[in-house]
Amino acid sequence: MYIKLIQPKAERRPMDTGLKMHMAPPLGLLTIVNMFRDEHKVTLENENIQKIVYDDKPDVVGISITVDVFPRAVKIAERFRRQNIPVIAGGIHITTAADTVPPGCFDALCIGAAEGTWRDIVKDCQNGCLRNIYRCGGSFHGGQIVSPAYDFAGKDNYLYCNVIHTSRGCPFRCDFCYNSAPERCYVNRNMEDVLRDIRAVRSRHIMFIDDNFAGNPQWTKKFLQTIKPMHLKWNAAVSINAAFDTDLLDLMKESGCQSLFIGFESIHSSSIGGVHKIQNHTRDYAKAVKAIHDRGIMINASFVFGLDGDTKETFPATLEWIVKNRIETVTSHILTPYPGTALYRQLKEEGRIRTDNLSLYNTSHVVFRPKHMSQKELYEGYLWIYRQVYSLKNIFLRMPKCRNQRAPYLMFNLFYRKYGRFTDFLCRRITYERIGKIAQKVSHYLS
Repeated sequence: MYIKLIQPKAERRPMDTGLKMHMAPPLGLLTIVNMFRDEHKVTLENENIQKIVYDDKPDVVGISITVDVFPRAVKIAERFRRQNIPVIAGGIHITTAADTVPPGCFDALCIGAAEGTWRDIVKDCQNGCLRNIYRCGGSFHGGQIVSPAYDFAGKDNYLYCNVIHTSRGCPFRCDFCYNSAPERCYVNRNMEDVLRDIRAVRSRHIMFIDDNFAGNPQWTKKFLQTIKPMHLKWNAAVSINAAFDTDLLDLMKESGCQSLFIGFESIHSSSIGGVHKIQNHTRDYAKAVKAIHDRGIMINASFVFGLDGDTKETFPATLEWIVKNRIETVTSHILTPYPGTALYRQLKEEGRIRTDNLSLYNTSHVVFRPKHMSQKELYEGYLWIYRQVYSLKNIFLRMPKCRNQRAPYLMFNLFYRKYGRFTDFLCRRITYERIGKIAQKVSHYLS
């Protein structure tokens, strides 16, 4: 069989450059590649970096879908289905919101992990008996997770191919997150499989891309003890409660942690409490930041604006907190009610959803009616805080006290955020892979 896998093009947010689209390859699709490439012909086309080929006659097409690319995915599917080529829709949007997919858009929906669905999909395609829905069973465990085909990625097109996951999902169920959907589960991978992936990417700089790298602290501690002799430099996303586990933080430092992505979401307790983010206590934020900084680890803080406790005064107050605590990098989002989440159900019941145009659901548009500010105030505040955080003045004021952190800090703040368009220009001339390697080497030798 000839299996074609497609990642639809995403629209850029206002602060994004081409660097965002070339950050890392789609690991979910590379997992499917690894499942079948020894038995079948498999191709992968990422529309963010290349054009889709429509006339090469695959036997089946698989499309990975996040909510914002759903309209684009439907159009891609139409082109292939007109040629009588079956199209399978999968990915996180399909898994969490399959009941919202209009009939007739795709030939089949893949709900849950590819490892628990795609072998049946391919077998049924071969036998001409494709079903409408394929669902991964509830007994899915970490030992079933297949490694991505890292050597298949086309490294010239990406800044980083050294991206690895140690788990799937998150143990917490915050209302606005995909993980609040019933279909989502949390499992750790087999440790030996993760170690094999680290060796496969051939880099000492690793980006762990778990939803929550420390979701199972005991597993994580054992893993960090195991990788200490490898002398890696690594980054990961964790929930804030990891900052209060001193043994875990010490192991992170000792094993080479450079930075942690943490969802602070809001500095207002009323905003946090409204979305059941039970692991966050705003009164402890400064203590958590200090514990992480004391170990020479940088922070990428994520904030969500538009929560029910937020007002237009939230933006300057958040900026003041960011600068005061020398938060090294910031990722901001407009609250977005992804279909299938608890937040979506709540806002739908309250009549506050303002548009069903899913292409706007990328955290840079206001698609609902905020409670204590206008839609315009929310959008303008979102743009304002990005401009302020990455102004030259505030880049200087947030400079890490630890000298070893300053080179990677300046590289991200200046060459990715402030002057990202220039860096993207260089990448298109030199290749994204080479620029990524240069950044890693500078960060490694100066940190």
